[in-house]
Amino acid sequence: MPPMTGGELLLKTLKLEGVDKIFGVLDGSYNAWLAKLDDYGIDYVCPRHEAAAAHMAEAHARITGRPAVVFGGIGPGASNMVSGVVSAWAEGVPLIALSGQRRRNIIYPERGGNFQTADLLGLYEPVTKWQAGLRDLRRLPELMRKAFRIALSGRPGPVYVEIPEDLMRGEIDDDLIIDLWPPERYRKERMGPGQPEAIRRAAEMLMNAARPTLHAGAGVLWAEAWEEFMALGEYLGATYTTSLTARGVVPEDHPRYFHTLNREAFELMRAEADVALVVGSRLGELDGWGKPPAWSMDTATIQIDVEPAHIGLNRPVDVAIVGDAKAALQALLAEVKALGGPKSPPDMSQYDELTVAWREELTEAKAFGGDGVNPGAMIEAVRAAFPDDAILVQDGGNTSLWFASYAPILRPKTYLYSAHFGFLGTGLPYAIGAKFAQPEREVVLVTGDGAFGFHMQELETAIRHGLKLTVVVASDAGWGMERSSQLLAQVGRFVETEH
Repeated sequence: MPPMTGGELLLKTLKLEGVDKIFGVLDGSYNAWLAKLDDYGIDYVCPRHEAAAAHMAEAHARITGRPAVVFGGIGPGASNMVSGVVSAWAEGVPLIALSGQRRRNIIYPERGGNFQTADLLGLYEPVTKWQAGLRDLRRLPELMRKAFRIALSGRPGPVYVEIPEDLMRGEIDDDLIIDLWPPERYRKERMGPGQPEAIRRAAEMLMNAARPTLHAGAGVLWAEAWEEFMALGEYLGATYTTSLTARGVVPEDHPRYFHTLNREAFELMRAEADVALVVGSRLGELDGWGKPPAWSMDTATIQIDVEPAHIGLNRPVDVAIVGDAKAALQALLAEVKALGGPKSPPDMSQYDELTVAWREELTEAKAFGGDGVNPGAMIEAVRAAFPDDAILVQDGGNTSLWFASYAPILRPKTYLYSAHFGFLGTGLPYAIGAKFAQPEREVVLVTGDGAFGFHMQELETAIRHGLKLTVVVASDAGWGMERSSQLLAQVGRFVETEH
């Protein structure tokens, strides 16, 4: 067999991992693998900015549940891409970030005066789980295996590999490529359910609880454990909450689901809960750090997480289960059933009264406004116009707050938002990445005019690829959230808030 280029060897490793799409802005260092894309059945998407490419890949991974690949060009391209990779780092998404680099004989140490050279490994170190620079083409399969393994281990996250241009276009004899292994030969996709004794103790606590409550984090989505989560909750007659990222794990029209913004009912329910089961969540800042007033310290806590370092991170636990959320919930439900029959839900009347009052406030808020469209009424109309399985993408400042209140999420993996990083401008790239992942489903973006301005050029990318999206831009002709901020701070006048 004739020698193959480093670019083709890269495609061969990606194909083994099930990759069918690469996102990235074109660069001359890609030519070795661009020439072989059709041979490996891998599609290439060229957005208009490297950060948008990373956001698209992130959304693609979140909807498919599989790692996605983004490629940055030498120097400036990789530098642009890092601002998108940081979003995947914050959201815990397995992103395989690759980039070109100048040839090996002039990098590390840099000679001084190099063109388009930067310490890319140093640049990516704070925002990836692992970084490596390829220095020998024979090691490319090994580095790619490690990249996928680390991206998927514990809490998912991005990894970074730089490939110098001389290796990308360099050649290697086929008989030297001896370690191309499929995923099942080198990594375990799923952990087990965790320690049997811990599962038994957790089952006893939940069955003895008068008011158990279940809280889902993003780990439930990555484990595809929403059915098991709901089955356990229904058997226990439990109440439910989710993190912002995990919206949709519990249908938000469920009678025992408590929306985070329904604060009085939410906090009363948590105060009265005697046992809480937390699955796939660190209980971070948007979860109230697991402390009052969002959580009662008198509530016994069971935590299930695939990442040992997340156990008891922000709230002390009474039972810790380190394991795959899906397997652990299956085992826990089996133990619960062995202890007795289904439990009746608690009396919900006092919570329902508070929930009705909250919804009345939302209804009243829709009446406010001047000559323009009321944001709440607009978002409520958008939600009603699309099916339950439509993928709803949220972006913007004030727009995101209205969206959270007026757009219930009714199914898992139908909601995308930069929940941990609050990254303005992710909306349109997220929507495009989601549509590539699920082309048969409706994808709807609701954004503000400020957020939309970051990546509005990606509409051309969607059109070029024939993607049918619905984009709703709430325009208040300015930075609306910053207007409010400046008013509260008594700045005295609006400074650069108007478009």
